[in-house]
Amino acid sequence: MKPVYLDYNSTTPVAPEVLEAMLPYFTKEAGNASSIHSFGQRARAAVERARESVAGLLGARAAEIVFTSGGTESVNLAIFGILAPWPETRKHVITSQIEHHAVLNTCQALERDGVEVTYVPVTADGVVDPADVRRALRPETVLITVMHANNELGTVQPIEEIGRIAVEADVYFHSDAVQSVGKLPIAVERLGVDLLSLSGHKLRGPKGVGALYVRKGTRLRPLFFGGHHERDRRPGTENVTGIVGLGRAAELAAANLAADAERVAALRDRLERELVARVPHSHVNCGRAPRTPNTTNITFPYVEGEALVIALDLKGVACSTGAACSAGAVEPSHVLTAIGLAPEDARASLRFSLGHETTAEEIEYALDMVPRAVEHLRELSPAYQKPAAVK
Repeated sequence: MKPVYLDYNSTTPVAPEVLEAMLPYFTKEAGNASSIHSFGQRARAAVERARESVAGLLGARAAEIVFTSGGTESVNLAIFGILAPWPETRKHVITSQIEHHAVLNTCQALERDGVEVTYVPVTADGVVDPADVRRALRPETVLITVMHANNELGTVQPIEEIGRIAVEADVYFHSDAVQSVGKLPIAVERLGVDLLSLSGHKLRGPKGVGALYVRKGTRLRPLFFGGHHERDRRPGTENVTGIVGLGRAAELAAANLAADAERVAALRDRLERELVARVPHSHVNCGRAPRTPNTTNITFPYVEGEALVIALDLKGVACSTGAACSAGAVEPSHVLTAIGLAPEDARASLRFSLGHETTAEEIEYALDMVPRAVEHLRELSPAYQKPAAVK
């Protein structure tokens, strides 16, 4: 059996069609998109086609798409860019306890500069209660930033309701949609967001490229300064090759969204249902909540999660304990403790995330390997008492 990759939330393989679209821009189409000669104009045309494709995936206007280096830059541009123009007397941000560190660490940086941040809790099902967002509002609130789908649990947040609250309060609203773009239908007008972040390598595009949707009329200060690229919002020579790849990935996501969601959800459901049946004491985290179709997070008590990841990797199955950028962290997942898991259970939890390339055969192989690996590690644990055999 070839290695089985079940860590698509960390990154996805680049689609063959995406690579094919990118290749000419590494070599013969090497123009700078800001040059006025024919090479530059062909590069500019490619960038603008990609902008149209990304906008189409989001239900946005092309002029509202700003290309960046990835999800983290998009998040930083959204949050810092909104906060910067406001006077010192109006500085309050609302976010959730389960945000990706791209948001949480940005908010912590704001706090060091004197901005107040409210971190609203989530339910045991990993979902923000819009009423908590409403209660957190203050006269000095500038921004609400709540993710669309959680990277560890897959739980989908009530963005439309929060968007209505933001409109009523006349507050800007940003959503980190890195884990939902390409997996869920997205229409920015329906969601009610002013800003929305995405990343190319989460939807079969290349690493090192992303985008930020910025609603027309939104005041946004750039993070850094230079040329007049991206309508003065993101200076620097455009990553034409990566942008072309992101555009093609957006087209593929739009074309395959419904079919992929149905097929991948069926595989995910089989994986989690059978693992819970085959591994004693295991349980799915937030399995009753609305989730992205590809993600499951399962706790295997009496096992150290990172040891299980390594054991499975040796058997040819790749998964994770949570966000890739937090790998090796000593503390348990802030997402899992926020939903009420004890630290030892949070450390015993694995995330399996599927994708376009995942096959039924790969799921069957994982279903064979995971219970074996858990049982082996539990045999080494002094805390684990094996269930007595039925007489």
